[in-house]
Amino acid sequence: MAFKLHVIICSTRPGRVGPSVAQWFENFAAQHGKFETTLVDLAEFNLPLYDEPVHPVMQKYEKDHTKKWSASVAAADAYVFVTPEYNYNPPPAFVNALNYVYKEWNYKPCGFVSYGGVSGGLRAVQMEKQLVTTLKMMPMVEGVAIPMVATLLDENRKFKSNDLIDTSARTMLDELHRWTGPLKTMRA
Repeated sequence: MAFKLHVIICSTRPGRVGPSVAQWFENFAAQHGKFETTLVDLAEFNLPLYDEPVHPVMQKYEKDHTKKWSASVAAADAYVFVTPEYNYNPPPAFVNALNYVYKEWNYKPCGFVSYGGVSGGLRAVQMEKQLVTTLKMMPMVEGVAIPMVATLLDENRKFKSNDLIDTSARTMLDELHRWTGPLKTMRA
């Protein structure tokens, strides 16, 4: 049985590039063959700023949007966050989504596919790695950085990878798979 990998689109803004990059990565991960992949678009959950009256560690969710998000997060064994960089930081919707639930994230590995201008989103990923460790996730050292992402979009805004990006993706997926089994044992 393959481990379940959720590829999560972290940007929710109109005109975002995230869906194009995430679709490429989800297809790449499926072809990689070590995970059963699911593409998850954070925008579809339409999470308001955290609005649950009880701390998420208690898992006493009252809102339907929280229950749906909780079920989605709980269903995965591992995550890859497809994330842009906003002013050297993660997208606010992603930070909000991380904070909505707690135990559902615990003891799961995660990787990052970041994109942007010259930095390829790496500054945001450094902040995101700190956030996920407080949720007891294990962020991979290996990652995929896509600098100057606009130059890798075709006339239909479809993302076109290259050998360097593909090699990074393969390396990250191999490492993510290596961590997924032992961490699943810890959750049992």
